[in-house]
Amino acid sequence: MIYSPGLSAALIKHMYRNKRRGNRYVPFVLMLEPLFKCNLACSGCGKIREYRDMLDRMMSVGQCMEAARQAGAPIVSITGGEPLLHPQIKEITEGLLNNSYFVYLCTNGLLLEDFLDDIGPHQRLSLVIHLDGMAGTHDHFAGKKGVFEKAVRAIKKAKRLGFNVRSNTTIYNNTDVGEIGELFSLLKEIGTDGVLVSPAFSYEVLENDSFLAREQIFKIFGDIYRSLDGTRLYNTPIYWDFLQGKRKLGCIPWSTPTYNLKGWKSPCYLITDAHYPGYREMLENTDWEKYGTGRDPRCRNCMAHCGYEASSVQGEKNIKDILRLIKWNFTGRS
Repeated sequence: MIYSPGLSAALIKHMYRNKRRGNRYVPFVLMLEPLFKCNLACSGCGKIREYRDMLDRMMSVGQCMEAARQAGAPIVSITGGEPLLHPQIKEITEGLLNNSYFVYLCTNGLLLEDFLDDIGPHQRLSLVIHLDGMAGTHDHFAGKKGVFEKAVRAIKKAKRLGFNVRSNTTIYNNTDVGEIGELFSLLKEIGTDGVLVSPAFSYEVLENDSFLAREQIFKIFGDIYRSLDGTRLYNTPIYWDFLQGKRKLGCIPWSTPTYNLKGWKSPCYLITDAHYPGYREMLENTDWEKYGTGRDPRCRNCMAHCGYEASSVQGEKNIKDILRLIKWNFTGRS
C-alpha cells in the first residue's frame, strides 16, 4: 500500500465495486515479474535461485498488459529479477500508466540513473528502491561493492527530476535497529517520499539463519517503530501494530496475485505450489484454506506485507483505526 489521496479513492471504489458484485477474492496489487534475470545475487533473495532455468526469458509488453487486465487490481508492482534489465521496461511502464494503473517500479538502483533520462515523472508512478541498511551492510547483502552509493545517487537524481521515490527495506535476524534508524534519517534527508519495511521471508531454496521468528519480529519492529523520528511510512499504521504483536491480522494471499513467465503463481508471491495459465483458473483451483499461520508450516513466521497489508485496509475497523488511516493517508505518519 501507499499513502496517496488519489490511490485511496481508487482503492475505495475498487473495494466497493467488488463488494457489490459479491467477489470474495479481491486483488489490490498485481505483482508483475516480466523477467527473473538480475544484475545482483542478493543473499536473501530466492527468485534467481527458484527460476534459475528461465533467466534468459522475458515477457512481452502485450503479456504484461493482459496480466494487468485479468487481475483488475488498481496497483501493479513491477518486480523481478531487475525490471530495468528488460529492454521494453519503458513501454511496459507507460502502457500501464496509460491504462490508469498505479505503478510501483521496483529496482536495486544500479541502472536507475540512466533510466531516468528515458522516462518522465507521473503522478501514478512510484520508483521503489531496495535498501537493506547503510553502505557496508547493503553491499554485503547485495554481494557487490558500490551498490548502496549508486542507489542513493539515483534517488537524489530522481527527486531532482520530480519523481515519487519510495524505499523498501527487508529486516533480517542480524539487522541492527540503530543502523535502520540511520538509513531512514538519510532517506528523509535526501527527500525520499516514504519507506516500506517488512520482515524477511524464509524461502525454501535458501538455507541460512538470517530469518526472524515471529517473537523476534515483534521485538525488532517495536524497536524500529519507536526510532522512526518522523519518517514517512507507506506501510499502514495497522500493519505496523501487527508487526509489533499489538493486533492480529489474517493473511489474504489473493490480495497480491503474482504473474510471471510460468503463469499465475499459487498460492502467493512467496510460496510456489503451482502455476496456472489464467487468473480465474488460479483463483478457483487454489485451496486457500490450506495456507496461513497454523495451517502450512511454511507460513509459520511469515508476516510479510504482501500477505497482510491488505487486511489492514479491508478488514473491520473501529473509529480510531479509521482516523489513523485518514491521517496516514495524507501525511505518511500514524
